[in-house]
Amino acid sequence: MGTRIAVVGATGNVGRELFNILDERLFPADEVYAIASRRSIGQEISYGDRTLKCHDLEQFDFSRVDLVLMSAGGKVSKEWAPKIAKAGAIVIDNSSTWRMDPDVPLVVPEVNADAVMGYAKKRIIANPNCSTAQLVVALKPIHDAVGIKRVVVATYQSVSGAGKEAMDELWNQTRGIFVNDEPAPSVFQKEIAFNVIPQIDVFMDDGYTKEEWKMSVETKKILDPAIELVATCVRVPVFVGHSEAVHIELNGPMSAAQCRALLRESPGLMVVDDPKEDLYITPKEAAGEWATYVSRIRADTTVEHGLAFWCVSDNLRKGAALNAVQIAEELLNRGILKPETAKARA
Repeated sequence: MGTRIAVVGATGNVGRELFNILDERLFPADEVYAIASRRSIGQEISYGDRTLKCHDLEQFDFSRVDLVLMSAGGKVSKEWAPKIAKAGAIVIDNSSTWRMDPDVPLVVPEVNADAVMGYAKKRIIANPNCSTAQLVVALKPIHDAVGIKRVVVATYQSVSGAGKEAMDELWNQTRGIFVNDEPAPSVFQKEIAFNVIPQIDVFMDDGYTKEEWKMSVETKKILDPAIELVATCVRVPVFVGHSEAVHIELNGPMSAAQCRALLRESPGLMVVDDPKEDLYITPKEAAGEWATYVSRIRADTTVEHGLAFWCVSDNLRKGAALNAVQIAEELLNRGILKPETAKARA
């Protein structure tokens, strides 16, 4: 008998991807529900070879399920995650609302799988920021081997990280430029077509954006609070796939060849790196894939023990939906998710 699951935010980019990944990974679910706002009642969502009709969030009885995968934004999460947890389900939340709550684990299974055991305090587990998730998967093996002192990262983040309306804006602006009917920006602060925008989320008092702050504090919580990290986060005119240029300062020596060999054997990673053959990964090639890709591994000679690399991942997958499903699989493997538990709590 499988687990009973609800996906809240079923009609969004990540929500739809959650159904794809649950089906692709053959997650043992006997009952799966699509949940969205009232205006989406009856809307159809594909789940494998099945079609699900959306239920109203405010009317759904969450005592019917064991697990809720939530990707409906911070406001919805703040109100509903505690209510759902109180009804007996475990919530895996994709918003930023709970990430820095000391009673809520922030989990990337390849990095800190044991942290899922902290779910019991609030019955909520947080999914990290999409740009953080792929970064820490790449940093973890290196940190375990020699220790990481400092990280400098510049991100090149696709518009899908800002939702469907952002993807539509890129498409409409690009098309509009060629027909002399260019729509004004509405989702982004400036035109995104044929442009890059060095702002993701709001600016903070110190001049950094909230996205840049998230990368720093989330990396510390997931991997090691001693790691110093500075980020510049940039939105680029790419539909799917986040890229990162990463420079790291290590506590000890590690050559590029040693790093390349280490990452090839590490979970969740694929190394595609042969400069002589122009072998490296772009976001277009990573879209729809499971792995976090690492390319262009090389020495950073500006510091004593320095390395640099290029990191790419499908942000809708590893940065959101895939990571959430992997957390759910971890709960299954540890015997935390059991079909009868929700009934017993009701």
